[in-house]
Amino acid sequence: MKVSEIMNKAFVIEEKTTLKEAAKIMSDKNVGGLIVMRRDKVAGIIAESDILKNVSSLGKKVSEVMNKKVVAINKSDSLENAAEIMAENKIKRLPVMNNEELVGIVTATDILAHCEDITDDFFFD
Repeated sequence: MKVSEIMNKAFVIEEKTTLKEAAKIMSDKNVGGLIVMRRDKVAGIIAESDILKNVSSLGKKVSEVMNKKVVAINKSDSLENAAEIMAENKIKRLPVMNNEELVGIVTATDILAHCEDITDDFFFD
């Protein structure tokens, strides 16, 4: 199964967005993370945990606390590859790209929900 078959809409914000605004968007959209964009390029990811660590400074810009080391995946990649990338990098979210364009997001929860579609070879290599 391909990542494009299970990916979700990625909610994006700008670097100048405050943590308070980001928290509100996450709450309203019922998501645990947002993609931070800079001039139509992925600049980082902000997660609930990043906001919780900075709860006393909700006026900060997301650019000050976001994870800038973004690991992404191509929409045509397999779920197995997505799971491997997440495990290797100890991350829970992967922006999904089509060439240089952000087209979605896949999370660890998405992969777990489709684990029956991952080949047995992945688990028993």
